[in-house]
Amino acid sequence: MGGGGKKMKFQCQKIRCLRFIFFLGMFLPAILSAQLISLKTVPVATGDQFLLFPSQNLGMGGISVALDDTLHDPFVNPAKGCLVRGISLFSSPMFYRISERNGAARTLPLGILFGAKKWFGSLSLSIQQLDASRPNQFQLLSDKSSNNMYAFGSVGAKLSDSNTAIGASLFWASLNAMEGVGMLYSRSEKIEQFGNQTDFRMGLLTQWKTGRAFEAVLIYNHLRMTHDVDYPVVFLPFDNYIVIPPPWTTRTERNLDHSNTWGIHVGYKEPIPGSIWCIGGVLTGNWKSHPKIPNYEIMNIPRDPGNSKAYNIGVGLSCQKKESVFGIDVIYEPIWSSTWAEADQRTVTQKGRIIQRGQKTVENDFDFSNWLVRTGFTLENATLGFQMGLEARSIRYWMDQHNYAEEFFRKQHESWMEWRVSLGLILKWKDLQIRYLGLLTMGTGEPGITFTNPPWISSEVNAAYSDLIIAPRGPLTLQEVHILTHQITLLFPIQ
Repeated sequence: MGGGGKKMKFQCQKIRCLRFIFFLGMFLPAILSAQLISLKTVPVATGDQFLLFPSQNLGMGGISVALDDTLHDPFVNPAKGCLVRGISLFSSPMFYRISERNGAARTLPLGILFGAKKWFGSLSLSIQQLDASRPNQFQLLSDKSSNNMYAFGSVGAKLSDSNTAIGASLFWASLNAMEGVGMLYSRSEKIEQFGNQTDFRMGLLTQWKTGRAFEAVLIYNHLRMTHDVDYPVVFLPFDNYIVIPPPWTTRTERNLDHSNTWGIHVGYKEPIPGSIWCIGGVLTGNWKSHPKIPNYEIMNIPRDPGNSKAYNIGVGLSCQKKESVFGIDVIYEPIWSSTWAEADQRTVTQKGRIIQRGQKTVENDFDFSNWLVRTGFTLENATLGFQMGLEARSIRYWMDQHNYAEEFFRKQHESWMEWRVSLGLILKWKDLQIRYLGLLTMGTGEPGITFTNPPWISSEVNAAYSDLIIAPRGPLTLQEVHILTHQITLLFPIQ
């Protein structure tokens, strides 16, 4: 009888495991991502500009697949606002600095989380000052720093006589600067940025008494940015073979950064029977359209249309004891992107072939194979807590370029690693909770290419190739920097 019971228990565990695997596979064909998957072709340092909301797990490396984060989850999946109990006010001031004077930011968010028997929601407003990279004492105040504003709101409800909740959220940002853009226009004298970003989400969460949970989120993200870039122009006229000192003038180039993203995200987690462990899985992906892509100096990425398909599939484990939590996430991200340039006039190729207006002059195909690993732990009692974590991101891609104007084909392969170490401290009282988060990011910086124009050549030389949109002219180089981020969260329960 005892042997039969053990056999039955093993079979039940096997069935649960197979059911979990089947559940993940069932959603694979229809994936789009609710979480925006990063698509980077250069290791540029972008800072933590969008670290606006509090988090319980970011000090643990940001693990999320098999472990809930009741502070941050409502801002990712609005249906997870049902995990909030009562009403809490929060403020999460954040500061980061990029080494070698490559930028800094200060952000002050204020918000509220509320959860009642049926209804729940959140509201947050943030103001931000973003400092320019390498400012000097002669710059105008408006050139040294820019101000951004962010607003977020969500609302949701628990369905009657059900273990299911639904919710919707809207995020809006008024942007006068984006971190890292200046590094991609390295020869510019001045950059003026302006635009906005909108993110709309609809979420669902279903929980069972056994601890199992399923979530799904739909997303639409809309980015519209304009970059007015001033470049110096040098004229070297000759008069009777005597060089006249060149007057310095500037030209302004307008670059548009427009993108639209549709997606869906699904996740599932379930306790492992007979243990303190929980296993989870996620499937995410993005369908992106890029109506306008800036003509960055570093990559000469097409400013004509492009499309991307980005997916990820991940598994996670978490373990919760009385005073400790441990977790690990492993996520794989396959991404395919295609960008191109179109002729704005009738063009004759080097071999005499005619490219009509509107036909492609260059095609770039990118094939990414990225990995993301997060791990971390928390030690916590009734009054104190300590967290440590590590996130490692491996980015690898292959590029095929067809240049129809100059009639050649070439390949390029690039890869790098980005690392983030996190540290968290927690202080808790009856009417107040203080959380400190420290982040150290390495492996990014100011990218360049091996072969560049000599410094005395005017940027007008590159302008002549604007319609050809040349991809990297040589292997990437990197002047590495590190990013140090501090966030302090104050949480005030008022009911």
